[in-house]
Amino acid sequence: MGQILLIRHAQASFGSADYDRLSALGVEQARLLGAWFASRGRRIDLAVMGNLQRHRQTAEACIAALPAALTPAAASRPEAGFDEYDADEILFRHRPEFADPALLQRHLDEAGNPRRAFHDLFSAAMRRWIQGAHDDQYRESWKAFRGRCVAALHRVVDQAGPSRTSLVFTSGGPIAAICQHLLELPDLRALDLNGSLVNGAVTGLLYQRDRISVSYVNNFGYLEQTGDARVITHR
Repeated sequence: MGQILLIRHAQASFGSADYDRLSALGVEQARLLGAWFASRGRRIDLAVMGNLQRHRQTAEACIAALPAALTPAAASRPEAGFDEYDADEILFRHRPEFADPALLQRHLDEAGNPRRAFHDLFSAAMRRWIQGAHDDQYRESWKAFRGRCVAALHRVVDQAGPSRTSLVFTSGGPIAAICQHLLELPDLRALDLNGSLVNGAVTGLLYQRDRISVSYVNNFGYLEQTGDARVITHR
């Protein structure tokens, strides 16, 4: 039986001019993840990552913490199927006026609690996208997004072969979409799942022959065992 470990990227630089890079804390989270894998002593046969910088940086910091005997024989390879959805488009299709950053910032400032206001706004935008009534307005519909993530997962299975352990460094959206598909949950449950995923959390899948199943979701015990609540983040 083979195992695929889906890893949500470590903390990115939310609120900065360049979100798509790890924060200093994110690098530490990824290093802790690699140390946890090393403590388990299981060889990693294949490492795959989405094309985003935060995916690559998480993979690099994690794998650098592994002893040579446990690292994949080949370099980590990019797989665009594990890229995140286009969050900007999803938001702007819901509220076109917020394509103007100044208007968006004013809306958040006037709300009193900017973080909560953004969460509510983006959640509504995601529901609009996932429900599918406006698919023609998006470059990639929810169903198309989920389909490419699941197809990328099957490519990993095909490449890895039986009884192998593979790491996939990606984002919350692909992990939620894959789990929703495998567990046959209603579409909107993917939104709930996505919101719960911790930076650096591991979701385990098992596969054999033509079957892939979910073993566990959102495991971040290796962060909890540090005793430092600061290392547990969602953005």
